[in-house]
Amino acid sequence: MPALPSFVRLDSSRLTVILDCRGRTPALLYVGSCLSSTTTAQMLALLRTRQEAKNSVVDEAPIGLTPLSAEGFTGAPGLELSDSSDGWAFGPTLVEVEQTQTADAQQQVRLVSVDEKRQLQLTHLLTLDPHSHVLSLQTAVQNLGSVPRALQWCAAGTLLLPDHLQELTSFEGRWSNEFQRRRQSLALGSFVRQNRKGKTSHDTYPALLVHSDTTTEQSGEVYGFHLGWSGNHSLRAELTSEGRSYVQFGELLLPGEVVLGAGDSYQSPQLYFSYAASGFSQLSQQFHQFVRSRLLSPAQQQKARPVHYNTWEGIYFNHDTDTLMQLASRVSTLGVERFVLDDGWFIGRRGDFAGLGDWQVDPAVYPDGLGPLISHVNALGMEFGIWFEPEMVNPDSALYRQHPDWVLGTANNPQMRFRNQLVLDLSRPEVSAYLYQQIHSLLLQHPQIRYIKWDMNRDLNHPGGADGKPAVHRQVQAVYQLISRLKAAHPGLEIESCCSGGGRADYGILAHTDRIWTSDSNDALDRLNIQRGCSFFLPNDVMGAHVGPRDCHITGRRVSIEMRCAVALFGHFGIEMDPRELTDAEAQTLSQAIAFYKAERSFLRSALLQRLDSDGDSINFGLVATDQSRAIFAYNSVKETARTMPPRLRFAGLNPQAQYRLTLAWPSQLKEYSPSVLQVVPGEIFSGDALMRFGMQMPILHPQSSLIFVLEQQGD
Repeated sequence: MPALPSFVRLDSSRLTVILDCRGRTPALLYVGSCLSSTTTAQMLALLRTRQEAKNSVVDEAPIGLTPLSAEGFTGAPGLELSDSSDGWAFGPTLVEVEQTQTADAQQQVRLVSVDEKRQLQLTHLLTLDPHSHVLSLQTAVQNLGSVPRALQWCAAGTLLLPDHLQELTSFEGRWSNEFQRRRQSLALGSFVRQNRKGKTSHDTYPALLVHSDTTTEQSGEVYGFHLGWSGNHSLRAELTSEGRSYVQFGELLLPGEVVLGAGDSYQSPQLYFSYAASGFSQLSQQFHQFVRSRLLSPAQQQKARPVHYNTWEGIYFNHDTDTLMQLASRVSTLGVERFVLDDGWFIGRRGDFAGLGDWQVDPAVYPDGLGPLISHVNALGMEFGIWFEPEMVNPDSALYRQHPDWVLGTANNPQMRFRNQLVLDLSRPEVSAYLYQQIHSLLLQHPQIRYIKWDMNRDLNHPGGADGKPAVHRQVQAVYQLISRLKAAHPGLEIESCCSGGGRADYGILAHTDRIWTSDSNDALDRLNIQRGCSFFLPNDVMGAHVGPRDCHITGRRVSIEMRCAVALFGHFGIEMDPRELTDAEAQTLSQAIAFYKAERSFLRSALLQRLDSDGDSINFGLVATDQSRAIFAYNSVKETARTMPPRLRFAGLNPQAQYRLTLAWPSQLKEYSPSVLQVVPGEIFSGDALMRFGMQMPILHPQSSLIFVLEQQGD
């Protein structure tokens, strides 16, 4: 057996990862800003020497990738299991280190540790994408023996934090108010957030930022973590009594959910990590590049994002072929490119009380089937999409009456019929096979259906499988497999992840889908904060963003068509309303917005996001070309300013030496109290330095107004 290296190093131009392989199990010696080639791992190991007690100096190993109680670690162990003997005291030894480079230039290291006494193997896989500077970590445990082992916890990864970063930003929310940020300081003890809803959830997003108290959007250090898993999860940030701190993420397993029999193994979800030295926006840019280049399919990387029309807030369950054709004709004149038929098309579905599971077109509503509607939509030059909620069933359905045992549940515990529906047990092969056949058959009958809005509208409250054991882990895997099987059978099929809005919007589901529905709230003011929070990890081109009705159906708030359009332009643009409500002026504005989106969508999906720090009176951001030759910035006035004049808008990410022509691109007609800077600067040329350091005075506008500026670099 070849000798093991003492250290392993992975590098990108912004990130260095050094693994210490001298202990019994591998540990992260360093992860952070790129180190020079003259800095060696031996130097760091020597500098780490610390005095643990009087008259005793020890070279203490850093916290392991999977810290264990057998190593004397008194924090949260990275692995917890039990058996009829002493499996809980698992203490492996590193036996194999393999460092490779993949065909697409990713740097990878695989580390295997084995406990011969207990016949257990621990495997860590770390992959660094040198282009996006994102590190992926995954941990697997395998039972090499014959004694069954119950697995309680296997962290995807545990990362030691630098002692100068003590601020945490977590992500929380609720239905129609997702991706809200909460900031607090790391204190002695543990910060723990857990999700037990069986899906990613609205309220506990599997992500965390660790940063200094001075980090802003454009400056300061930040560590970012995201767990790519669509089920239960747990995250922990802990400051130990000796002054060390660490972050640990993994799948939250229910009691008895995973039992490793002879030869069985468990593989954790992927934990994604990145580091930025220049603020939150730089961190987001790195995660966005990773999503676009590593998670989205090659076809999705190339295809222009079509303008959507979704029928939901236009007609809800009131389906009628003639009405739908009228809607299609109307929106096609506005420039819509994809027509999505939402909930209400299948047997018995006149409300949310019946029909789920019976995925056949309702002949009472569509006597000639979907063919005439699809043909009409296609003839207007639009793609056709359709809504499914495959994981659910209504008790009032033929499927449930025939197979009441096909739902998740636990004995002697009455079901909770939230939204009049129950959750199908996809871990049962016959259930997944049924769902595949139902969806597959409709797609075969209508190959023009090129898009599925895949919804999921309730928690897994009683997540028991047919065997009585918890089934969340198997359920999530079955969803992934079902989606992958359908996409393999129907090349080019696109699928949107919707979960009462943004309740399932993680990298795990995004590796199998093409877009996420960001939130059920189409209120433009709500969306500014929702999309801002979502943008920390997800790029604008996968965030569904629609222009909703004049009066928002969720908040009741009325926001101008100009602002509704401006906010939706910075996501995957669409419309969700009854277009018959539009006045001629509103229809013209909406057509202009669609034309603007089409002209700019290639730029919007390739540019770098620059969120701007703000006082809360306005929410501002921009997208800047990678070569800094062009930029589009949005100023969104939310409420009246505290002072007579709003603050200046200071642009970001521009070339300070370059000259830029500045124009107001939106709205086409501006209502001002009096002449302002906007009537002076359009078409003028300014240096990037002036725009970023001095900034441009914003005008006094009515609250709930949006301005979009385009900057074009002039000369060489």
